[in-house]
Amino acid sequence: MSLTEQQIAAMPPSRQPAGTYPFMMQQPPRPLYPENRPITARENYLRVLRGDKPSWIPIWMTDNQIVWPDVYAEHAPFEGTGFDWWGQHWTYVENINGQMPTPGWRVLTDITKWREQVRFPNFDGMPFAEDAKIQTARYDPDRPVCFHCVEGIFERLHELMPMDETLVAMYEEPDEVQAFFGAMSDYKIRHLGLIFREYAPVDYIIYGDDWGHQRSGFFSNEMFREFIMPATKPVWDFAHGQGKYVELHSCGLTQQYIKEIIEMGADAWSPQDVNDFDMLTRDYGGQIAITVPMPPLFGCTEESEVRAAVRGFVDTYAPRGRLVTTGVMARSPGLTNAALRELYEYSSEFYAKR
Repeated sequence: MSLTEQQIAAMPPSRQPAGTYPFMMQQPPRPLYPENRPITARENYLRVLRGDKPSWIPIWMTDNQIVWPDVYAEHAPFEGTGFDWWGQHWTYVENINGQMPTPGWRVLTDITKWREQVRFPNFDGMPFAEDAKIQTARYDPDRPVCFHCVEGIFERLHELMPMDETLVAMYEEPDEVQAFFGAMSDYKIRHLGLIFREYAPVDYIIYGDDWGHQRSGFFSNEMFREFIMPATKPVWDFAHGQGKYVELHSCGLTQQYIKEIIEMGADAWSPQDVNDFDMLTRDYGGQIAITVPMPPLFGCTEESEVRAAVRGFVDTYAPRGRLVTTGVMARSPGLTNAALRELYEYSSEFYAKR
């Protein structure tokens, strides 16, 4: 079920800067522990996404894999300081191993001028086919392949102009904001069509658009329905029409939008830790797959403690519905393996009885 060490060694190395997010996403998937499972990790993960009973609880970024094209320029290429597809300038910030829009730089001076000032990417002539040969050579056929569709419609607007002006524009020029979001929706659909064609097989997308901060969402639910939903749902509908699943990534305390997220058709959501996982899994776990963080294991010093913590996690969340968990790590390799084995075996026992 897993790639051999020889197969992993033969995969093309990442050309992204070491330690950056794209670099991490391009690392070949390591063998699952324990091995010798009854079905592939791909089939098991897709069961969770489509609402069927899995064989075990999958681990996000372990049981799946992400394709990250090197020609992807929603940020400056290769996480450096420079320009993206849109003409926005980004600055690499060393202590976060990533980029931020360069302070003081803006593409859009006024939302009413977006048609003249915003340059939508033209994919003609871009070397996606050549890049796809490199990226798809890293695929493990036994794991689902996910494309991370970053910089959603709202994020793109507040990267082209300051955040405060973006939010004010939603009040002062709602028609222009909605028109821009509609154009962004069309762009996202064109982009996904290219990705699905060139980087096949892709099983699902992670659609990224940050909608909140640590205390709440950026906008009321009424404004969410007015501005975000009409332009986001067509993108998700397109992915579903292509036979793909949709997972949402949205930073911040965004649980207030859970009903809208489900209504738009998300198959899964990986919320940040600031959200209420107890409420989300209890009230909505039957309608959407939710990625729930594994409780911290670094305080465990014995295998019995690790196993007890993992069992408590499974007992709490598995009965509530569709479940994925985050990375499993303890204070030593032996304790980590004990946790991984317990998660696989104990959750397998749980689902076998359902």
